[in-house]
Amino acid sequence: MQADKKDIRALSKEQLREFFVTNGDKAFRGNQIYEWLWSKSAHSFENMTNVSKETRTMLEANFVINHVKVDTMQRSEDGTVKNAVRLHDDLIVESVLIPTKTRTTACVSSQVGCSLDCNFCATARLKRMRNLTPGEIYDQVVAIDNESKLYYDRPLSNIVFMGMGEPLMNYPNVMKAIDMITSNEGLGMSPKRITVSTSGVSKMIKKMADDEVKFNLAVSLHSAIEAIRNEIMPFTKSFPLPELREALEYWYAKTKSKITYEYVVWKNINDDKASIDALVKFCKHVPCKVNLIEYNAIDDGDFQQADEQATKDYITALERNNIVVKVRKSRGKDIDAACGQLANKS
Repeated sequence: MQADKKDIRALSKEQLREFFVTNGDKAFRGNQIYEWLWSKSAHSFENMTNVSKETRTMLEANFVINHVKVDTMQRSEDGTVKNAVRLHDDLIVESVLIPTKTRTTACVSSQVGCSLDCNFCATARLKRMRNLTPGEIYDQVVAIDNESKLYYDRPLSNIVFMGMGEPLMNYPNVMKAIDMITSNEGLGMSPKRITVSTSGVSKMIKKMADDEVKFNLAVSLHSAIEAIRNEIMPFTKSFPLPELREALEYWYAKTKSKITYEYVVWKNINDDKASIDALVKFCKHVPCKVNLIEYNAIDDGDFQQADEQATKDYITALERNNIVVKVRKSRGKDIDAACGQLANKS
């Protein structure tokens, strides 16, 4: 029965080599299978054409490959592509291909649903059902890489972990997936082209620094005033701003890698002078840049995009203090593919 079989991609290359030796075959066969699983993204043992029928039958008897498949794909008028990705247990996550003139970025999910409770995010309204495996995260990237080549005639250039879920609440699997994405035995992408976004899980930010990761860090901040932050992101009561600041200082001391703050400006929530001053002050602790993100409504009136003047006031104050700031226009809004909109409406 399928359910009793282990997903073969949970095995390391060493374990695969060992499996073959134990079963009276040569160790190198493990390398061969490993290459098929990762570098060639084989979806079935049948695809492994340079492996004998006998070996494929043995693998079939012992293992499964729990690969994902793109269930539905939507294309936005701005070129953004959203995939509803079906997992082996019929759960669905979403991932997004975001094209610009110079690059294509994959926005991938790390959990089915989300562990957190940000009030402004559609994904947070889905309870967390489970963590994604390294293979399921990897497969989303492979699917988007293929779409990038198909529609834009170039391979994927960047990856952001900004889809469904809090990546640092699925730490081991996200790290293993990134290892495979950056490995020459996987996709061979540079870690500098990968950004992991967190809502501010302080202790895991420190762990990443200790693990000497080479990718970029983004933090969904949205307010540098504790009371406002707790109101819009209730879970942050467990990760207060002083603790987050200390974790980010630790990160920078260890990695020398600038932090990106993601920040949405909402009407009557954080569009006042006190909020602007608090953000400027927070930004001075660690070298950083700020992405001001356009808000994408999720069907209710509690959160509304602030007036343009408020965004301009933020930009003026940040630039006056030599803090790099960019305004990020949302992509794929017409297909609910923009920031905070991934909610499996499909």
